[in-house]
Amino acid sequence: MLGIKKIKRYLNNYKIKMKLFLISFLLLFNGISNLTAQENKTLTITLEITTTKYNKGHILVALYDSEKNYMKEIFKSAEVPIKNNKAKIVFNLLEKGEYAFSFFQDLNENKKIDTNFLGIPKEPYGFSNQKKGRFGPPKFKEVAFKLNKSDVFKIVIE
Repeated sequence: MLGIKKIKRYLNNYKIKMKLFLISFLLLFNGISNLTAQENKTLTITLEITTTKYNKGHILVALYDSEKNYMKEIFKSAEVPIKNNKAKIVFNLLEKGEYAFSFFQDLNENKKIDTNFLGIPKEPYGFSNQKKGRFGPPKFKEVAFKLNKSDVFKIVIE
């Protein structure tokens, strides 16, 4: 009888230890997976563009990820046709940070912004924060925005 009680007590302790081990393992695994998910979380920028004057051409967008690269080295770019006076551009897999974008409506689809003899753009264009430059593009500080969560920008080109 004494042996059976010892075995029962041993099995009971074993079950408790296994349950504790299993619960600890699950909590640890859940914590690691949450940490990994937070570290790998990427953000999205969506540009919803409406044109009021021209229902033709493409919207070309350049996304910049730093002041150093602004108007020099494009981080990401996109070209989207205009349909029903609208275009939608989505930039995925972005990290938190500071960004800026520039865009223009390529009316004649030559993939470059056409200018007059003074260098002033003849095609509709713009920048983030709805800024326009004077005698050149606006400064990065004027067009930069912080991306801490996915965001949607609604832009109207007149």
